[in-house]
Amino acid sequence: MDLIGRLLGRLAAVAGAALLLYIGVVLVNGTLAAVTQTSAKPSGAAADLRNSRNNRAQFLQGRRIFRHDTFGDEAFWGGALQLHRAIAGARNGGLGAGVSPKTALAVGLKVDATAIPKQTAAAIKAGKVNLADPGVTLALLKLNAVVGVKGFFDRSGRITSIGLTCASCHSTVDDSFAPGIGRRLDGWPNRDLNVGAIIGLAPNKKPITDLLGVDEATVNKVLASWGPGKFDAALFVDGKAFRPDGKTAATLIPPAFGLAGVNLATYTGWGSVTDWNAFVANLEMHGRGSFDDDRLDDAAQFPVAARNRFGHVRNRPDLITPKLAALHFYQLAIPAPNPPRSYFNAAAVRRGRAIFNGKAQCQNCHMQPISTEAGWNLVEPADICTDAFTANRSPTRRYRTTPLDGIFARSKGGFYHDGRYPTLTSVVEHYDNCMNLNLGAGEKSDLVQYLRSR
Repeated sequence: MDLIGRLLGRLAAVAGAALLLYIGVVLVNGTLAAVTQTSAKPSGAAADLRNSRNNRAQFLQGRRIFRHDTFGDEAFWGGALQLHRAIAGARNGGLGAGVSPKTALAVGLKVDATAIPKQTAAAIKAGKVNLADPGVTLALLKLNAVVGVKGFFDRSGRITSIGLTCASCHSTVDDSFAPGIGRRLDGWPNRDLNVGAIIGLAPNKKPITDLLGVDEATVNKVLASWGPGKFDAALFVDGKAFRPDGKTAATLIPPAFGLAGVNLATYTGWGSVTDWNAFVANLEMHGRGSFDDDRLDDAAQFPVAARNRFGHVRNRPDLITPKLAALHFYQLAIPAPNPPRSYFNAAAVRRGRAIFNGKAQCQNCHMQPISTEAGWNLVEPADICTDAFTANRSPTRRYRTTPLDGIFARSKGGFYHDGRYPTLTSVVEHYDNCMNLNLGAGEKSDLVQYLRSR
């Protein structure tokens, strides 16, 4: 045999031995067929079916979490603040006058009409239900009909605690039954909700006064300053309740719709949607979970958070982290709502679109179709001719380019993070001056109409 023949023979022998060894290992751990590339992969059709089923399951789970999950925060709102006692009133085993449906609606709470039995709904329509009775509020809580508020009752039917869900701030109703009563509109900011007034009802504010290191009168002053549609999430990490001009430091409740494709959440781009969900569920709703953010260790910027180690939260069992994925999935699935045709002038919209994409330069930052920058969507305060107060309360020290879609659903309370501009016209005037756009009166009007059509 020549040299080449001998080499080929040896290679064949080595390859055969290696194959036998591989088969031996495979047979110890399972069948040979189980490790072949073809059998290890599911079919494309099976994978598509699995993904479709997962999409539906994640959506439904996320919706349930968004609407009904308190993350265990009833230990704070009920157990610590005793808010349920103020709602029940003295006649129902609580304290004070109680909170009637009329009062609840007046402070912006909403009622899910689909949770009310037909017979009860008919009685309400007929005026046979006393909406000034706190007992009716308790009955609505038992039906799980108060949007974003969950009551806990003992076997005798007496309320023992109360918790809040994401929907309390980020859902409203379509008023199809009556003002404040109707079908849910998830993702819409509840700009009627007076969070400060509701917290102000709490019989025991010591957990808040201890956290902020102030007396109850100061806490009441701060809560009263917020007004409808505003909440100050940063207060409980930096303790700053008022702006330098003396106005409230609270910001408008933002929408939770139209977030697909948007990089950072909140007016100051604090973090991703999931990061902010974890922040809020743990530190604002006071649920029981886990949260990590080393940025909160900065005692100069976040004295309250650093003092209380809010950047390093651990609770067992963790009632938040396992739910973040489905919650995120559901939020990304909520599109921004389309405005009614009566909300804008179609002819002006066509002209305004050309101005938006051209002379006004809006498209440079509000890129379509996501309506914010594709990527890093933060800007320096000076770049938009805005003070840095709210930006400096965030780790980013910047403002996020806010997506524009669904403007009609969040126009109540004004525009910008704190509602400083009461109308879209005043927003356009601001940018016309800031960017030296030299827009004419007609161009400004057309641009406003285009923004109203988003």
